Amino acid sequence: MHALALNFDFLFSNFSQLTITGLALGAVYAMVALGYTMVYGVLQLINFAHSEVFMYGTFATLWTIYFLGGTQHTSGFALARMFAIAMVIAMIVSGLVALLLERVAYRPLLKRNSPQLMALISAIGASFVLSESMGLRDNLTRWIGLNDNLSRYVSGARDTRGLPMDIETHKLFPVFNYQVTNIDVIVIVCALLMMLLLDQFVRRSRLGRGIRAVAQDPESAALMGVNSTRVVQLTFLLGGLMAGAAATLYMLRIGATRFDAGFILGVKAFTAAVMGGIGNLRGALVGGLVLGVAENWGSALVGTQWKDVVAFVLLVVILLFRPTGILGESLGKARV
Repeated sequence: MHALALNFDFLFSNFSQLTITGLALGAVYAMVALGYTMVYGVLQLINFAHSEVFMYGTFATLWTIYFLGGTQHTSGFALARMFAIAMVIAMIVSGLVALLLERVAYRPLLKRNSPQLMALISAIGASFVLSESMGLRDNLTRWIGLNDNLSRYVSGARDTRGLPMDIETHKLFPVFNYQVTNIDVIVIVCALLMMLLLDQFVRRSRLGRGIRAVAQDPESAALMGVNSTRVVQLTFLLGGLMAGAAATLYMLRIGATRFDAGFILGVKAFTAAVMGGIGNLRGALVGGLVLGVAENWGSALVGTQWKDVVAFVLLVVILLFRPTGILGESLGKARV
């Protein structure tokens, strides 16, 4: 009982810090969760390779920062410009990987009306292929003629690879006893803006209406002239773009990645999607933020070794009382 009381004391004394940093982590979860929830909303399938789409975005960010000349002395506007460029490139890379995934692992099965189980197995296989491909390092330097310095960043991905600089944090304003940093604000604000743009795109644009139509009734949408293949491609592309942006924010905050970096985070993001209501864009946002904060609170209360357990216990509790998730409305029924 005494140890439990000390844990409560730690939680309450660091409540502001745990909440703000949890929101920043949850924002990353939410952005990755958007890929899961959009594919499920349109195809009623779980894209288990989406975590690798995110992982490729982290390496795109790492390589971009390196190629732009990032060093320990890079700071201020130069650093901000590097990360802005890195985010654009990471979004492009993750978007292309997502399109490749759709073309190779999903479209052949969808054209043949294969059972959903086959698509699920294909996604799992694609996940391993993408992950292990990034983990290759034998003879990579010789194959593409890289010098030893550069090869430290693009080969040996089975080892943890970090940014070539430490990101400086600056305290901006206090929230009770915690000084909110520039990294906290950048991650949370960027994630919210990206998710707001996606939400408005799906709800108000012509292409977004096509996505919602296919999600609600693919047969009727086809009769109305909606190209379902294009819609599926767009769905994967949008999910990939969000994963790439999340990858850059993740690298900004965590600063390191490796070939399997997407596995645990992908599971957490999928948990957030289910928790918020799988197939619901706003539910992915709510689920991600709730999960990030709950993980931090639970870690403070019962120990960091129970962090993952806290996340899944919370998922079970929410689904017991709300089987469709916090916001159970599907993508096809989203109101304008």
